[in-house]
Amino acid sequence: MNTEHPGEPVTDTGGGLVRLRLSVSYDGTALHGWARQPAQRTVQGDLEQALGTVLRTPVELTVAGRTDAGVHATGQVSHCDVPGAVWDEHRDRLVRRLRGVLPPDIAVPAVVEAHPDFDARFAALGRHYVYRLTDAVWGPPPLRRADTVAWPRTLDAGAMAAAAALLLGEHDFAAYCRRREGATTIRTLLALDVVRTGELVTISASADAFCHSMVRSLVGALTAVGEGRRTPDWPAGLLSRDERASEVPVAPAGGLTLVRVDYPPDDMLADRALLTRARRS
Repeated sequence: MNTEHPGEPVTDTGGGLVRLRLSVSYDGTALHGWARQPAQRTVQGDLEQALGTVLRTPVELTVAGRTDAGVHATGQVSHCDVPGAVWDEHRDRLVRRLRGVLPPDIAVPAVVEAHPDFDARFAALGRHYVYRLTDAVWGPPPLRRADTVAWPRTLDAGAMAAAAALLLGEHDFAAYCRRREGATTIRTLLALDVVRTGELVTISASADAFCHSMVRSLVGALTAVGEGRRTPDWPAGLLSRDERASEVPVAPAGGLTLVRVDYPPDDMLADRALLTRARRS
């Protein structure tokens, strides 16, 4: 905001707009997802408010992936445009000042000036998620209780891994998505790995992008296999559906964490964003 005339935007005194890339981490337990909502705490709402307070200018963020309520992130990426003069004034202390105004469940480890063609959402090559669950009878370790789901039944991780391998590649994942008007459900699943370490079962999922609730639905289908209620070929058999499969359970949000987003080199950002926009439409 303008300190001389409160309520008015800061006037750019030179240098034009600068695009900033933000690395963002959060514990989603008390947050209602990424996207701002009236009367609800969200990552976007809290972070835009904090940035506006520090920079004294309105800020609107674009994010790599809109996580749902309760979902965490250690590698979320967002971008915004600010006047060049504002960035020059705050670049050396922005991360430290954000720490002072953000709530403790949201952190911004880094803010850097990005290429003008950088787009956190449409320029992304891939998103990587990890889902953690434990079938230990005593539940998750106390220090991991926020990001590890206590599973009530023993899981066969080998059967889950066999089922996961059959889902790889480009498919219409409509059976695993909550459809959004005008959005495609065709995705390329690059990796879906299931690994057991003691009582911990970790499911790592990578794709060009994920549609709404897709990762948690995939985890839900795999756990049905792991419990012996479904055969390993059942999850892949649902790919012939053209709408959400009601028999697929959605795993709890608290086990899911966005850990990384990949981007191409700067000279390929514009082409990647154009290609992604075309595919999504």
